[in-house]
Amino acid sequence: MDKDLAENLEQNEEANNEINNELLNGLKQKLESQKAELDDKDDRLKRLMAEFDNFKKRSAKERESLYNSLLSDIAISLLPVIDNLEKAVSVQTEDNNYKVGVELVLKQFKDVLKANGINEIEAVGKTFDPELHEAVSSVEDPALGVQEIKEEYRKGYIIGNKVIRHSLVVVAN
Repeated sequence: MDKDLAENLEQNEEANNEINNELLNGLKQKLESQKAELDDKDDRLKRLMAEFDNFKKRSAKERESLYNSLLSDIAISLLPVIDNLEKAVSVQTEDNNYKVGVELVLKQFKDVLKANGINEIEAVGKTFDPELHEAVSSVEDPALGVQEIKEEYRKGYIIGNKVIRHSLVVVAN
């Protein structure tokens, strides 16, 4: 009977070992599947975060572009007013107070433009650049260099690196 008992114990131990191995293998498989699922979710989260970051950057760029577009539209409608004020300042008048008043209004307009990132394009004495200037005529002048701007008929303006109005210029040589 001791032999039967020993055999029974040995069989029970083998059965327990098999059950434990099956449980262990099941737990290992479950752990591996959960790890794979976690890695998958981690990858999806990283991709989602990257997409969201790209969305934020794209939205900020679009907002800035829209803002600059609206600003340039408003500025374009104000530029003829500034042109006329500049003409008024250049006219000779006996009423000095009137002239000072017009100069102050012109300065205020230009300050508002500058405060909003709208700058005048420098022209006279600079080299002609078709990106910034529009040539209305050309002259021969030995005192000036090749494609040097001699005169400016109308000022050009720029926002950042976007031209909202080209300078109308006379180019030498």
